[in-house]
Amino acid sequence: MFASTPDNFRFRGGGGRLRAPILALTSAASFTLDLMRIGELAQRAGTTTRALRFYESQGLLSAKRAANGYREYGEEDFRLVREIQALQAVGFSLDDTRPFVECLRAGHETGDSCAGSIEVYERKLAEVEAFLDRLHAVRDDLRAKLAEALDREPGPCRVTTMFEESR
Repeated sequence: MFASTPDNFRFRGGGGRLRAPILALTSAASFTLDLMRIGELAQRAGTTTRALRFYESQGLLSAKRAANGYREYGEEDFRLVREIQALQAVGFSLDDTRPFVECLRAGHETGDSCAGSIEVYERKLAEVEAFLDRLHAVRDDLRAKLAEALDREPGPCRVTTMFEESR
């Protein structure tokens, strides 16, 4: 707690006039000046308060409550929201983000420093590769159908396509 000793006060001003004291706080003193309310966090993260409440309902975000019941968030919460957003931007579901959030909460420098996060990366990469394989098969099938159509005897509706010109 703050003790009012001469060492804890400094006075501004000169000429013998005393002005407002500047408090020198000890390490035992704690302030929560870095806390923000839900609207501030939403604005800073570029999301909505509704999304933040949803993250909270899913256990991805946990707010401290002020005496008046308002949600209060700190820098670590902002970091969690940014991690969730970055992962969702590359196609991860909210459930996929859970190991990354847990990793950050455990005190790791990055959300992908834990085994659970690596497993999600590996699973998502396998899903993307399987999807690309399916897309390549569809592309090959479409190319074959187009080639067949263009190789048929020319009819009255014959058109030249970019594909045909490149063959």
